[in-house]
Amino acid sequence: MPHSQTSAPRDSLLGVRIARGASPWLLPTVATAALSLVRSRRSRRAAAIAVPTTALAAGMLWFFRDPEREIAHGRVISPADGVVQSIMPWKDGRTRVAIFMSPLNVHVNRAPLSGTVTSVEHIPGGFVPAFNKESENNERVVWHFDTELGDIEMVQIAGAVARRIVPYIPQGTKVEQGDRIGLIRFGSRVDIYLPEGVDVAVEVGQTTTAGVTRIDRD
Repeated sequence: MPHSQTSAPRDSLLGVRIARGASPWLLPTVATAALSLVRSRRSRRAAAIAVPTTALAAGMLWFFRDPEREIAHGRVISPADGVVQSIMPWKDGRTRVAIFMSPLNVHVNRAPLSGTVTSVEHIPGGFVPAFNKESENNERVVWHFDTELGDIEMVQIAGAVARRIVPYIPQGTKVEQGDRIGLIRFGSRVDIYLPEGVDVAVEVGQTTTAGVTRIDRD
């Protein structure tokens, strides 16, 4: 049955649910905006600074939002908000579904299936735009899940601006489908590899919602 995932710890600011791992970027921005607003009452210069800093703080709040989701029912659900960039058959029989996440998307990623995290591997690399083919050599975190479909691989890929991937859980953790598992900051890509024999339900160009959009077809 569909369920609402609410167990993952998170922060909140001004009533907005904030993604874990956002504090190093968000708190200084909000503090600067608040200070400039206070000083703007006594200084025209501070008032001029208050406008862009407040806009930046609002943008940060929007970027790092982490809304609750009613988790969909299906064997494999999308781990990311974004647009399907490519669907590619792999030599070993698997199919890779690549989802591009723009800076406007929610950047908290979710478990595509229930199971146990068997590995979380950080691989150093470059930072070319995530929509570029060369992004396969970017900084990334490779996840493996032991599930009812066998081993499922998911890869979080940093983009040109996203310079930090923040895993929320370690190897050995048992997850429910749709649980929050990590964050990629500022535009990126998430790849999921479907096992041989599992048909893809999405199309290139289709918009996906983490925890909601089904990736596979019965």
